[in-house]
Amino acid sequence: MAKITVVGSSSMDLVVTSAKRPGAGETVLGESFKTVPGGKGANQAVAAARLGAEVTMIGCVGDDHLGQVILDNFKANGVYTAYVEPVTGVESGTAHIVLAEGDNSIVVVKAANDRISPGYVDKAIQAIREADIVMIQQEIPEETVIHVSELCRAHNIPLILNPAPARPVPQAVIEAASYITPNEHEAEILFEGQHLAAMLRRYPGKLLVTEGKAGVRYFDGIQEVVIPGYHVEVVDTTGAGDTFNGALAVALAEGRSLPESLKFANRAAALSVTRFGAQGGMPSRSDVEGSL
Repeated sequence: MAKITVVGSSSMDLVVTSAKRPGAGETVLGESFKTVPGGKGANQAVAAARLGAEVTMIGCVGDDHLGQVILDNFKANGVYTAYVEPVTGVESGTAHIVLAEGDNSIVVVKAANDRISPGYVDKAIQAIREADIVMIQQEIPEETVIHVSELCRAHNIPLILNPAPARPVPQAVIEAASYITPNEHEAEILFEGQHLAAMLRRYPGKLLVTEGKAGVRYFDGIQEVVIPGYHVEVVDTTGAGDTFNGALAVALAEGRSLPESLKFANRAAALSVTRFGAQGGMPSRSDVEGSL
């Protein structure tokens, strides 16, 4: 069984569905409101666990009701939570999501996720050393992302960096990562002023740019390759990227080739958008393999 360690955020998603996205200063009537567990780190951990991996989460929640719900959800999905610590006197992270016009808009409040420090990660170093692959995102402090990349390089552990939300990333982190998975918007920020084609060639088999339903683009050492996506009826795109990353980690940790891993990840991501919620739509292993 693949062993995956995720260092990242855990939060509660507050999701509003509306026919129209409000502009600045505008009020619109929504159609529904739901509260569901989320956070990019938690989403990727749950996605990988549902696909059959042994997953350990490293993160923080608040000592509030939402924090307990997040922990219970991890356990229900088979994610190991010994390194997810409730922080006294701090609220759990939240994501405020508007689903409208076939897409989503998200405001993230990090709260307890800002307490995931390099020192906190060091307390869970065993989980990193024992992993087949480590996953990290950017809803946690930048110094922690840097520290985790250094640990993975020192212990020769493959690292998937999902550079979302978008912000510049130190060159040392880019070099330490085994795989980098931005979408097109995040790639523009990550490599500001650089042509994407040149960056793909600079990082062959490493820079994997997701393009929504079009698929994922990378350079295989000879040419640019696009592993196509799958056309499905979209219900909710929230969490599709996290599902992609979780599935990619599982496939790579199991020893699949990069093209095979990307195909597996694309299909998992496509299935995830056919249901409501970031984690609510995440498929099981049998869902993905049956569809493939």
